[in-house]
Amino acid sequence: MPTITRRKFVETLPAAAAGVFVFLSSRQSSANSAAQPHVNFPTVPRQRLAVASYPFRAYIESPSNRDRNPKLPGMDLAEFASQVVTKFNVNNIEPHCRHFRSLNPEYLANFREVLAKANVKVVDIAVDGSSSFYDVDPTTRQRSVMYAKSWVDVAVAIASPSIRTHIARATNSSPDAQRAADSLRRVAEYGAERKVVINLENDDLMSEDAFFLVKVIESVGNPYLRALPDFANSMLTGDASFNYRAVEAMFQHAYCICHVKDGETGDNQEFNIDMKRTFDILKSSGYRGYCSMEFDRGKGDPYAATSRLIEQSLQYLR
Repeated sequence: MPTITRRKFVETLPAAAAGVFVFLSSRQSSANSAAQPHVNFPTVPRQRLAVASYPFRAYIESPSNRDRNPKLPGMDLAEFASQVVTKFNVNNIEPHCRHFRSLNPEYLANFREVLAKANVKVVDIAVDGSSSFYDVDPTTRQRSVMYAKSWVDVAVAIASPSIRTHIARATNSSPDAQRAADSLRRVAEYGAERKVVINLENDDLMSEDAFFLVKVIESVGNPYLRALPDFANSMLTGDASFNYRAVEAMFQHAYCICHVKDGETGDNQEFNIDMKRTFDILKSSGYRGYCSMEFDRGKGDPYAATSRLIEQSLQYLR
């Protein structure tokens, strides 16, 4: 057997160490790659569009839909999906959690089959919960985590690549980024296990301020926790400059879903946004995900408003 001198052994150490480093780096790179969400987004502008069920809440029949207007014709989520195809020529929807008739496995399996026959995909589920991720009480935080996880399971059942989870206000605390991050870290880890992205939306100006959300997302550092930029929610501050800075910050952490609006209504006041400027922010960020139409300006026909948003989106996405 050939022998090796001490000097020769020492001389081989750097090369051996380099080999180990390359091997470990390769394994780490593969692990990081595997930990990233992989959604095959369409590139054709119309195929990138979705329609949220929330603007149509007055029409949707569901035991948990508190916004149903009995004076208007009713429909369930499956009928809503069909209408999105026939009325808007769009094949993606974003249902709200309160618009599901049931969450039992049989209903969800049937709903998925109906969507497949109609050539409709769910691209996100908007989830609202009443327990806060940053509540002082750990039991309440745990409840919020378990509730979000239950909707990850619903997303898997209906083949949705993501959910949007709401950060509810806490009665015993102002927004706390550390507690929120600790809670959402567990949700993101569960989402990663089940290949479902968890999105946070700049919705409530107090509990979901855009820059607070960015802080939470960066603190968690999990690629399955992402931002859902809403075009106009941050405009409710009355500060247009703040709104565009908020949208820009959110798009830096966005992955699969954003909400398209041309404005918002707050305290009986209308706030309009510059759609071209906002889409320019979207494009400059490199965002490749879905754009969900979510008209939400108080009174008004959601059908006409959604058609208008679709036309504008197609114009600016080209």
